[in-house]
Amino acid sequence: MWHNIFHLGVSWQEKAIRAILVYAFLLIAIRVFGRRELGQLTAFDLIVLLTLSNILQNGMIGHDDSMSGGVIAAIVLLSANYSVAFATFRNRKAERVVVGLPKILIHDGVLQRDAIRSELLTDQDLLSAIRREGLESFDEVKLAISEPNGLISVIPRRSG
Repeated sequence: MWHNIFHLGVSWQEKAIRAILVYAFLLIAIRVFGRRELGQLTAFDLIVLLTLSNILQNGMIGHDDSMSGGVIAAIVLLSANYSVAFATFRNRKAERVVVGLPKILIHDGVLQRDAIRSELLTDQDLLSAIRREGLESFDEVKLAISEPNGLISVIPRRSG
C-alpha cells in the first residue's frame, strides 16, 4: 500500500518537464485567448477553465497517480509561477509580454470600438462595469480601461 502512494510512475525529471510544459501552455493560451478568462468569468468560462484543468492534469502527471508525483508537479508549478511573477516584477518587457497592457475602452464618453472588439466585450458588459461604479451611461465616463488582470476600471467625469 505505502509503495503505491509514494512510488513515482515516471521519473521526477519527466514529471517536472511535463508540469513546466503545461504551465507554459496555459500561460500562452490565456494570453492569446484574452483577459476575459481572468476578470469576468461567466458560467461558461468557468466550465471551460475547470474542464481545461482536468484535461491538462493527465498531460502533467502522465500515468502516475502517486502522492509523490502530485507533490512534485505542484512544487514545479508553484515554482514556475513564482519565477514568472518575479520576472514580470523585475523586467518591464517581460511584464508586457506575459501580462499585457491596459486598453482604453471608453474615452470621454466615446466608445473605442476597436479595443472593445479586441477584448470581446459587448456594450452590455461595459454598461455593467460602469453601473458597478454608480454611473448610468457611457457619457458619464471619462475613462474605462480593460486592465491586464481582466477587470474594467472606470473613472467618472467630474460633475460641475
